[in-house]
Amino acid sequence: MTRTIAVLAGKGGTGKTTSSIALGAALSYFGKDVIVVDTNLTTPNVGVHLGVPVVPINLHHVLQGKNKAKDAVYVHPAGMKIVPASISLADLRDSNPDKLPKALSDLKKLNPDFILLDGAAGLGREALGAIESAEELLIITNPEMPAITDALKTVALANQMGKNIIGVVLTKTESFNYDVSASNVESMLEKPVIGVIPFDKAVREALVLKDSVVLTHPKSKPAVAYKKLAASLIGLSYEEEADVEKKGFFGFIRKMFQ
Repeated sequence: MTRTIAVLAGKGGTGKTTSSIALGAALSYFGKDVIVVDTNLTTPNVGVHLGVPVVPINLHHVLQGKNKAKDAVYVHPAGMKIVPASISLADLRDSNPDKLPKALSDLKKLNPDFILLDGAAGLGREALGAIESAEELLIITNPEMPAITDALKTVALANQMGKNIIGVVLTKTESFNYDVSASNVESMLEKPVIGVIPFDKAVREALVLKDSVVLTHPKSKPAVAYKKLAASLIGLSYEEEADVEKKGFFGFIRKMFQ
């Protein structure tokens, strides 16, 4: 049975698209058939993140009635599948967001294990469409008050709509004392924190390389954290030690001989 999970954030810049792609890659790592759908119709980024900003057929074409949903599915070299959206303003004007549930229903006929919806930030029409189309929700937030406050609004709306929130993923976490603790986030949002993604330059490097950090830096702390999150979603017990970058003079010497 296909699980449709909307990946949402109350505000932009939290790492929502990065998380959607990384979680898709991590689930594929465990042998699951995954489709990542960019339902952020106004400012789509899945294709941009993966180096394919323009494709022959995209989600907007499907919502325009020009193509079937299955025609907009592209296979990533790592095995996961993606449905990019169009970055063209003209495509945005001509698309009908109300057709999104039908498009997702057609994708379910392909019998994937997971459909991950990279939703738009905020509580606008596009975000609502993703919430309505999903059975489960995953909330992405940073451990800082403005992001948590906006996430609280998303949680409240999802509760009103009777949607099942799997949990919260904290991204861009630091080791400093400035972060709001996971336990305090759980108290404020009244939802469990099921993933903690450390801030790491590997995420930025993966973006430059146009791929998921799970694939470009598989032993990095964020990649290991995303794999642990994916394992928890499918009921697997998974442990992996992340590589710790050596600092200082001896770290420099070590790198010279690698």
